[in-house]
Amino acid sequence: MITNDRVVTTRSARTHAFLGTHIQTVAIGAMLLVVLVVFAATADTFGSVENVLSVLRQNSPALIVAVLMTFVITTGGIDLSVGSVLALSGALLGILISAGIDPTLSFLAVLLLGAVVGAVNGWFSHYQGIPAFIVTLAMLGIIRGTALRATDGYSISIPKDSWVGFLGQGRIAGVPAQAVIAIVVAVVGWVVFTKTPFGQYVTGLGSNRESLRRAGVNVRLVGFTVFVLVGVAAALAGVLVAMRLGSGSANQGVNFELAVITAVVLGGTNLFGGRGTVLGTVLGVLTLGFIENGLQLAHVSPFYVQIVQGAILLAAILANAKLFSRFTVAR
Repeated sequence: MITNDRVVTTRSARTHAFLGTHIQTVAIGAMLLVVLVVFAATADTFGSVENVLSVLRQNSPALIVAVLMTFVITTGGIDLSVGSVLALSGALLGILISAGIDPTLSFLAVLLLGAVVGAVNGWFSHYQGIPAFIVTLAMLGIIRGTALRATDGYSISIPKDSWVGFLGQGRIAGVPAQAVIAIVVAVVGWVVFTKTPFGQYVTGLGSNRESLRRAGVNVRLVGFTVFVLVGVAAALAGVLVAMRLGSGSANQGVNFELAVITAVVLGGTNLFGGRGTVLGTVLGVLTLGFIENGLQLAHVSPFYVQIVQGAILLAAILANAKLFSRFTVAR
């Protein structure tokens, strides 16, 4: 016969085990809830459907890249070039379409560009042994400089009368097309990360590379692949940003990589690899997006927005670290 004390003990053990694994995701989810409640009470239009959809639309490019950045960081790598790839992708799309190239071919060429940049990052990082931080920092400058040279520093207008324009301005069942794309990417990313062998390899590469190699997994190929994927994601984000604004520019995506990495780490992915969470990343992106939107609607001076965001993020990361350590010990 199972006693009540044993049932309570079992439930407590399960709770601690769950929190030991998911405490940072729970924490960022709670933070997002607090942000929504506070700003809904202080900003009149914050809770409106149109404002929520606007936030989703504006943060869709970051969400797409952040999902794939989760894979990269979980392997123990990092990609600082995604903001530059975003800028070059939008500029290239504008140049190609303006030159009379078919929009579909132009779109595919832009995605190919992202894949090539990701392949270069992955090759240097995983086949040549150069730290990803150094490789992608170098590519950040190279790609941004290429974008500036290609556009001469000017914005390139992009016609919106093709299907590509729908990606930036269209709606599907009342929801911005960009948000729908971001949701699809997030769902697919979550399934791959949590339900497939590749997702297990990504985590294993960051936690115990040598054991994974001895198990017969091509660890170099796994690491190479995640860089290619995040490169494609950055190119897609560049298309979405360019079509939303109606132009491509070498100045788009400045500090984009920092916002993406912050969202990923804030969501609970270990910056040093071995632990990642796509769900936490999604919550991290939404939290940052709603904080910025809420501060703007509350008429906080833009000069203070980054200060407030930084303070909130620092407090959240500190709380997550303490909570994570506490429940890890409790297990």
